[in-house]
Amino acid sequence: VQLQASGGGLVQAGGSLRLSCAASGMRYSIRFMGWYRQVPGTQRELVATMSDGGNTNYADSVKGRFTISRDNAKNTVSLQMNTLKPEDTAVYYCNARYFGDDYWGKGTLVTVSS
Repeated sequence: VQLQASGGGLVQAGGSLRLSCAASGMRYSIRFMGWYRQVPGTQRELVATMSDGGNTNYADSVKGRFTISRDNAKNTVSLQMNTLKPEDTAVYYCNARYFGDDYWGKGTLVTVSS
């Protein structure tokens, strides 16, 4: 499974960004797709995930501000990030869980200035 992410960049606090990720190389549906983030020196943390059935899971810190969506037919997942805060600054990684194994995209930097 290969994951190609796009989006990210620099935005002022209160602004919005959208991340997108496309998966390829699978023969079957990906059970879970989502986004994690990591600040240097800290552990990677879950931001949001979505099952192929549409069930979602969000970190408490992003509930009400971020929205995850996916297109199962196209094997894509997106993250709409609104009302961004400086503490959202991190490298964001696309994730796919395929038959119990985790696959990761390269990461895209999101910087929120105050």
